[in-house]
Amino acid sequence: MKTLRNAFAAALATAALLLGSGLGQAAINAPAVTDDYLFTKSLGQFSSIKSQAPYSDQLDWSSDGCSWSPDNPFGFQFLPACHRHDFGYRNYKRQGRFTESTRLTIDNKFKSDMYNQCAGNWACNRTADLYYTAVREFGASATAAQVQQLLNR
Repeated sequence: MKTLRNAFAAALATAALLLGSGLGQAAINAPAVTDDYLFTKSLGQFSSIKSQAPYSDQLDWSSDGCSWSPDNPFGFQFLPACHRHDFGYRNYKRQGRFTESTRLTIDNKFKSDMYNQCAGNWACNRTADLYYTAVREFGASATAAQVQQLLNR
């Protein structure tokens, strides 16, 4: 009986601890997790992880898609690449790691992701080049008019 009572007390204490902390997720090394999701996971793996939005109290999963450009121009599936690009920018800024050097690295991953989505299609790759040029020229500070101006060149 005493063993049962001790087990019940331990379970109750654990539940109180979890409920008292709001069932929050354990603290993570956010920069390491961000880098893993950005640079180690495939785009398909990233998309699956994004649908679950783990560590949402510590990572920014928000996205505006491909900003002021079509998410899937001419049927080319760029939206997942845009989601990962937004994840990179937002979390690097949140973590105080957003510099010109890290922006270039994130932008290059964006281009690589789009090229992978293109699977060698020439027209798709040229469209990806245009999207890449836009993020390199304007980064996170572009206005809709500036993007439109670039697209009209």
